[in-house]
Amino acid sequence: MTRAELLERLRSTPRWDVLVVGGGATGLGCAVEAASRGYSTLLLEARDFAKGTSSRSTKLIHGGVRYLAQGRIGLVREALAERALLLANAPHLVHPQRFVVPVYRHLDRLTLDIGLSAYDWLAGQRSLGPSRLLSAGETLALLPTVQTRGLLGGIAYMDARFDDARLAISLMRTVIGLGGLALNYLPVDDLLHDKGRVSGVSARDAESGETFEIRAQVVINAAGVWADQLRRLDDAGLPDRLRPSQGAHLVLDRDFLPGDSALLIPHTRDGRVLFMIPWKGKVLLGTTDTARQDLPEEPRPFREEVDFILDTAGRYLPHAPARQDVRSAFAGLRPLIGAGAGSTASLSREHVIEVSRQGLVSVAGGKWTTYRLMGEEIIDRAAASGGLPARAGRSRRLTLHGSTASPTEDVHGCERAAIDALPGARVRLHPGLDLSEAEVRHAVRHEQARSIEDLLARRHRALFIDARVALECAPAVAALMAGELGWTAQQTLEMQEAFRRVAEGFLVEP
Repeated sequence: MTRAELLERLRSTPRWDVLVVGGGATGLGCAVEAASRGYSTLLLEARDFAKGTSSRSTKLIHGGVRYLAQGRIGLVREALAERALLLANAPHLVHPQRFVVPVYRHLDRLTLDIGLSAYDWLAGQRSLGPSRLLSAGETLALLPTVQTRGLLGGIAYMDARFDDARLAISLMRTVIGLGGLALNYLPVDDLLHDKGRVSGVSARDAESGETFEIRAQVVINAAGVWADQLRRLDDAGLPDRLRPSQGAHLVLDRDFLPGDSALLIPHTRDGRVLFMIPWKGKVLLGTTDTARQDLPEEPRPFREEVDFILDTAGRYLPHAPARQDVRSAFAGLRPLIGAGAGSTASLSREHVIEVSRQGLVSVAGGKWTTYRLMGEEIIDRAAASGGLPARAGRSRRLTLHGSTASPTEDVHGCERAAIDALPGARVRLHPGLDLSEAEVRHAVRHEQARSIEDLLARRHRALFIDARVALECAPAVAALMAGELGWTAQQTLEMQEAFRRVAEGFLVEP
């Protein structure tokens, strides 16, 4: 459906059973769950789907080895169960991934073996393969560029990687396929109340300025790090529930980690782990945990975060990466639950559901791996709060939009044939990217891409793969989108300038 058709459907539907505010992992999970139960469902996103935190993750669907070390057994068990469901329901976006932990101390070998054996046990029948001890030679065969000085061996275990932004787009398409409605660039300006209860929202189309008063049986606040702002529209005196934390990531060429295995560094000086993951023909490094007091729309890695990641990686690679080797750098804000001062590394990655006295259902915290389970729990609470008929969830066995019969690395999955039938299927827009003219047209017509950033950051991951290449590709994308969306010459220039400003934040200066 075109955006005009989606907006017309919004105008013609005065009331909804469930209205979700926020188009990240949590909001999309809620909307899919609600629509799958047969509730009339509307999701509104202020910017683009997964514009914030949900496109800036470490690209892992995992139980969380670090959470196991912290004793959060329940969280790990839940996450491993959800990992299995995602591998089955989105085989075009979620894939098994082998991780190798190089070992340089005998004690580490023992503790890691015990911990990863427990990880295997918690996965049970959902295991992707047992962890195993490796000799030094076997470790080098899987990690050819790892530091050999003092190497005793390693441990290999299995988890999963994914494309976060593409999973968000798949969920958006799934909502619409189930009869719901999901729209981007429709920020909520206020909550509506009737007889002391939240009864809907006042929203605005960011493109045209058209305003909407939308009624709903229940409103769900899934606005991520901005959730406290929406909570205070319901009750101005509420204290903050969330304490944002920034996680930074760097992208390098595959020369730094050739092969198919990811590398896990189990101990960093801030008490975290560091991942080096093969992703989209590059290597993704991350992450950090830096407390923030502000909520910028475009968070950027701090210089000290970049240096920390490079320094930590350099201790495990004989050829240490430098700032000039970084192809792209990005940061996301985690909506962690907590208050006060101190480190955010110990704050919970679990989620909390709150129902206000006025009936606003808010969710705080959470992570991509458990988005579906969160949606299930939230819709149970929302249905009860809003007086909706109780209905069992269907999302556990619900294949997501684009799903294929067998795993594939093509993020478009079963839509590939339809995309290749569009004009320009064989015309690549840049020699450094696998993006075609047809994929741009498809993203505009069917995936609600409204800007160059939408296209090059989230429909295709060019900006996250190589920011300079994305900048070089932007004029060609702009020309195609102008033809699809009817931009004037001035609008096209403005769109390119807006993208340039965003893309420059992904560059690392030497």
